[in-house]
Amino acid sequence: MVLLGPVDILVILLVSIVAGFVGALFGLGGGVLIIPFLTLVEGVPVPLAVGASIVSVVATSSASAATYVQDRLTNLRLGMFLEIGTVAGAVTGALVALYLSASALFILFGLILLYATIIMIRARGIDFPANVKPDKLSRILGLGSRYEDHSLNRVVKYEVTRTPFTVFIGYAAGIVSGLLGVGGGIINVPTMNLVSKVPVKVASATSNFMIGVTAAASASVYLLRGDVHPLLAAPLIIGVAGGALIGTRVLKVTPPTRMKVAFGILLAAISLLMILKGLSLPVVL
Repeated sequence: MVLLGPVDILVILLVSIVAGFVGALFGLGGGVLIIPFLTLVEGVPVPLAVGASIVSVVATSSASAATYVQDRLTNLRLGMFLEIGTVAGAVTGALVALYLSASALFILFGLILLYATIIMIRARGIDFPANVKPDKLSRILGLGSRYEDHSLNRVVKYEVTRTPFTVFIGYAAGIVSGLLGVGGGIINVPTMNLVSKVPVKVASATSNFMIGVTAAASASVYLLRGDVHPLLAAPLIIGVAGGALIGTRVLKVTPPTRMKVAFGILLAAISLLMILKGLSLPVVL
């Protein structure tokens, strides 16, 4: 049972605006901030927090994906192909979540964020790798594309490589989405950028397109279990949708290197908080 007063709902709404902004900017879906806030600050049980977050992720994707597609920043072919793995993983993760304790979920969440932090900061200066050779599957599907980078005032052409391996990792991203309610972007974005050599802005935009479908697949499981609290989910959906609209505009004019560093710092801080909570150590907010 979750008891929320008017002040709690207002605070959740304000935080969800920030979460939607961050989610749209980095392709994370907003759950990366919503889950820690609901569990660490509001004291919401993990299953209900994940259920509400996974529904709000759909709202984030819906609000931001249309803008990115219109600006031709999203690689639609790559996104739809990777959904093969992520949707299957999302359903798997939602079912497996029944058998994991809250502490295990906190620690798992923190470790995954730490992984994403390390690889994004290490590769912060590599966003336009040269001489990328597309693999056979990428050539057949025509996954390579181009986009206009407004921060650089030029058109960036890129190819996609290691496609089968990326689909496999996408399955793991789907499991993370189903388990933790974060949309899978914390794995999809670094994977597309570092493994498939997709520019970070394209990876973020494509992830925003993907997470709505991925989240919807696992949200159905949480809805059937009764883990989606309407009074909790409603302000989250409204807030993240508004924040996502702002985030889409900021992404277009943000330099790629600065974006990666900001992404890494954000994930590092949240990773530490979640691991401490999972280990039952004091968390000061």
